[in-house]
Amino acid sequence: MIDRRQLLQSLALAAPSVLGIGAVGQALAQEARAAHLIAANVCQVTPQTTAGPFYFDPRLMRGDIRDGKRGHPMALRLQVVDSACRPIEGARVDVWHCDAQGNYSGYPGQEQGDMRGATFLRGAQMTNQAGRVAFRSIWPGWYRGRTAHVHFKVLLGQRDLLTGQIFFPDRFSRAVFDQLPDYARASTRGRIFNDQDGIARRAGQGAYAEVTQVEGGFDAAMVIGLAGDRAALL
Repeated sequence: MIDRRQLLQSLALAAPSVLGIGAVGQALAQEARAAHLIAANVCQVTPQTTAGPFYFDPRLMRGDIRDGKRGHPMALRLQVVDSACRPIEGARVDVWHCDAQGNYSGYPGQEQGDMRGATFLRGAQMTNQAGRVAFRSIWPGWYRGRTAHVHFKVLLGQRDLLTGQIFFPDRFSRAVFDQLPDYARASTRGRIFNDQDGIARRAGQGAYAEVTQVEGGFDAAMVIGLAGDRAALL
């Protein structure tokens, strides 16, 4: 069975390691840097998508959401901005996703049984002055009919400003699912990727993270663009 080092080597040989969803223009990248953004989806309004059936608020303000779950390490970095690319400070960002075997914490009827009482792969952080939060997690697994994704909410006080999903380049998911033992399944029946996932197709490029290889895992970064001016949002 291939190990993580071999996985990174195979990805490095396959193609450039950033995105995988089309080349980012140099001008766009420069604009992102000038605006102090962590990813090059400059000033796009992030699409609203369904929260799905597995949301709850465990009231866990934490950056490390792994709770001992095994999987390929992923640093998830998010930045919340308004429609003019100005950072939103003091917003709460909730994230949640399934484990390597497709299980969500907190619910019965999962791939591996009843997960009520568990809080793995869930957490929240408050955005700093630059509008940024960061989480330590694992690459999300898959479950029947859904591509790899991470759910998020952006809240300000009691207001739910945006509920969305974060998607990733397929080639990273394929490599992880096919080559790493933590993601091995008895059957791949029902496994799909981005082009077959209706939610991912409707969300479009504004819902994709930029993924790069880092020592020991992946770094995934996305700018969450809210509709409206910062003054109105605050």
